[in-house]
Amino acid sequence: MRADQSTKALFDNVLRQAGGKPVAQIHIALGEIADITPAQAQRLWDELAQGTPLERAQIRFRLIPAEVQCMACFKKYRPANGEIHCPHCGSFGAKILTGEEFHVERIETDE
Repeated sequence: MRADQSTKALFDNVLRQAGGKPVAQIHIALGEIADITPAQAQRLWDELAQGTPLERAQIRFRLIPAEVQCMACFKKYRPANGEIHCPHCGSFGAKILTGEEFHVERIETDE
């Protein structure tokens, strides 16, 4: 899913959960190797929120470090500079364990 589609889906979910109530803060988990950066997400969110109960909400991002597991030697490691390359055996094949997250953790309404 593209970054703008992911943000729109997240936005629609928060809007639905808020039930028309003004929202003060939205806490979002965002993985360090997700397809979107906090700045991109904030910009897209600001565009979507205009004229809605979410317009004045502050977005708080919790960045989640990436961790992968090598499919050759099965050791876990943190990718350097977002590159999936095992520092233990040199393999390029890995299973991503964390770091691709992009979801709402908590919504705080004004009430």
